[in-house]
Amino acid sequence: MQHTDTAALRHMHDLPGPRPWPLAGNLPQLRPLRVHQDVEAWARQYGGLFRMTFGRTPLLVVADHTLVNSVLRDRPEGFRRPAITASVSDEMGGRPGVFLAEGAAWRDQRRMVMAALAPHAVKAYFPSLVAVALRLQQRWQQAARDREAIDLAEDLKRYSIDIVAGLAFGTEVNTIDGGEDVIQRHMDVVLPAVAQRSMALFPYWRYIKLPRDRQLDGHLQALNQAIDELVAAARKRLAEQPERRAHPANLLEAMICAADDGSSGVDDIAVAGNVATMLLAGEDTTSNTLAWMLYLLQRNPGAMRKAREEVMRIAPDPRAFTIEQMDALDYLYACAQEAMRLKPVAPFIPLEALRDSIVGDVFVPQGGLLWCVMRNHSVSDAHVANAAAFQPERWLEQGQDTIDKHLSTPFGAGARTCPGRYLALLEIKIASAMLLSSFEIVSIDTVDHREPEELMAFTMSPVGLQMRLQHS
Repeated sequence: MQHTDTAALRHMHDLPGPRPWPLAGNLPQLRPLRVHQDVEAWARQYGGLFRMTFGRTPLLVVADHTLVNSVLRDRPEGFRRPAITASVSDEMGGRPGVFLAEGAAWRDQRRMVMAALAPHAVKAYFPSLVAVALRLQQRWQQAARDREAIDLAEDLKRYSIDIVAGLAFGTEVNTIDGGEDVIQRHMDVVLPAVAQRSMALFPYWRYIKLPRDRQLDGHLQALNQAIDELVAAARKRLAEQPERRAHPANLLEAMICAADDGSSGVDDIAVAGNVATMLLAGEDTTSNTLAWMLYLLQRNPGAMRKAREEVMRIAPDPRAFTIEQMDALDYLYACAQEAMRLKPVAPFIPLEALRDSIVGDVFVPQGGLLWCVMRNHSVSDAHVANAAAFQPERWLEQGQDTIDKHLSTPFGAGARTCPGRYLALLEIKIASAMLLSSFEIVSIDTVDHREPEELMAFTMSPVGLQMRLQHS
C-alpha cells in the first residue's frame, strides 16, 4: 500500500462527502451514541471511499470491505490506532496494554497475550468456564421460578466478567451471585470517556474541570489503585510459592514472570495495562455479541429450532459439557458469525497512517486518519443474498448462498487479529448451549416491543433487552 508517485491519485480533498460546518467540520452532524449509524448512512450515500472532517482534520472513510481488509492487514507497519486515542489515555493516567501498544512494545506484549489465550491454554481452563455457566444457569432457574424478567445484557456481562477474571487473574469475583468487580465498575466510566475525548472538537478538560471530569478523575484513581492491588497480590503469591514461576496459573502471573525476566520487553506498566485490556477485550465484546445473537435467534424460530436440535443432540447436559462437544457445535458457531455480521459490536475501526500510503486510488499522507466501516458491504444485497435476514446457514460450507468470509471480519484481520477469538467463541457456545438445553425461551424483547436500539459507547450494545424463561 506504500507508494511514491501521487500524480495519478486522488487526494482526500478530491473526495465526495457530507458538507462540513465551519470550524467544527462534520462533528455537529454526528450523534455520539449513534455515530456508527450516521457514518454507515453516509457510506450508502457516498460509496466505499469518501471524506468527512472532525474540526479541521480530514478523515478518509473506508467502507469497501476489500479495502478495509487490506488496511487491517497492513498493521502494524502501515497503520496504527490514532495517536490521539493513546494521548488521551496517557493524559488520563492509563497504562498501555496490547490494545493501544504499538511497534516493539506491541510485539512483546502480543507474544505474551497470544500464548495465554491460545486454544490449548483456554482448554485447560475449560472446567472453570463451565462452572461459571452453571452459576448463570442457577440464577436463571430462579428467575424462571419467580417469573421474573432477566436483564439480558447485564447478566451476560456478569458471565463474561467472571470468566475473564478467573482466566486472566485467578480471582473469583462471582458477579453472577452478587459479587462486585471493582475494576469493571470503573472501566464502565473510563472507557466511554476515552472514546468521547478522542472525538472532541476542543480539549476543554485540559483547562477547566467540570463536575463530570472531577468524577472521572476519581474513577481513574480508583481504577489504577485496584489494578495495582491485583498485581501486588499476584506478586505476593509468586513470592510465597516460587514454583508457580515455572508454571504460571493465569495470565497475570505469566505477565509478571515475563516482566521480571528482563529480556521480554515487558515491564510493570505493561503488566498493569494488560490487566485492564483483558477486561476491556473480554467482557463487553463477548457479552454484547451473545446478547445480539440470542435476540436474533428468538426472532427467527427456524434458526432457533436448528440451534436447539444441535445442542440437544451433541451437548444436552451442561454439567457434562466437554471441550469436544463445544468444538462440534457448528450451527451455533454459524449463528455467532451471522450475529456478528448483522450486529458487529465494533462497527468501525479508526486508524492512522504511519507512512505515505494508498487506499484504493486515494493518497493518504503519513499521519492521515482513516475510519474503517465494518458494516457496509456485509449487509448489502449487492454482496450478500437477502442481506437483512438472519441466516446462519450461509456460514456452513454445505449451506446454500455461502458468504464471502472476508465481508465480515469482526475480530479484525492480519497480525492484529483479536487474540481472544477462540475464548470469545467458546464463551458464546457454552452460554447458549446451557440456555437452549435447560430452558424454553418465552421472550427476548424490549419493553415497548420495538427493535433494540444500538448504543455506541466503547462497543455497540443492545438497549433494554429483557428475557423471560420457563423450565424445559
